[in-house]
Amino acid sequence: ILALKTLQLAETTSIYFFGPMVITALAGPLLGEWAGWRRWLAILTGFVGVLIITRPGVGVFGIGHLFALGSMLSNSFYVVMTRRMSSTETSESLILFSALAPSVLLAPMLAFAPTLPHGGFQWFVVLMLGVFGAGGHYLLVRAYRLATTTQLAPFPYSQMVWMIIAGWLIFHQFPDRWTLLGAAIIVASGLYIIHREHRLRVRNPASLDTEAEALAKKL
Repeated sequence: ILALKTLQLAETTSIYFFGPMVITALAGPLLGEWAGWRRWLAILTGFVGVLIITRPGVGVFGIGHLFALGSMLSNSFYVVMTRRMSSTETSESLILFSALAPSVLLAPMLAFAPTLPHGGFQWFVVLMLGVFGAGGHYLLVRAYRLATTTQLAPFPYSQMVWMIIAGWLIFHQFPDRWTLLGAAIIVASGLYIIHREHRLRVRNPASLDTEAEALAKKL
């Protein structure tokens, strides 16, 4: 929020989408989930697609860039921690404490808030932010129970695709050719990583069965 007050949306978005690369880098030393060079190349390719879509301009580094970098780093550590704790904590407990902590910490600041929502519609929108945030967090926790951090790292790039679809359906803003090109690169890189992970999962059980068969023959 602080970054969006001082930066353009394209600049903030491009900085934020460094996150999957940081998550992939952190997953190795913190979780033991090392990514191969092919998946790294696919993630980098997806980021190129994001840059094609946002096409950020070159400006002077300021406090807004620090806010955006801080947000990106905070979210990256949050994703890694979610992956690490999802094996021992329930989805409900992770959602509860991640919502309870900021509520307690930010409640005293509400007294100094210059404005509050006006009217029923604004209150409805605020409540829906909480509903969608909780639902998204729950699905995120479930995802990290079933897949590794490296496997899920490219999927935030798909947010750009959903933004294109929502902009077209809701705001009647059809994307230009650069946006379509970037979205195609993002989808292609994500599909390649899914394909690569599937190949690795198929290969490992096959190798284990071969070793077991060889051991059985020796015995």
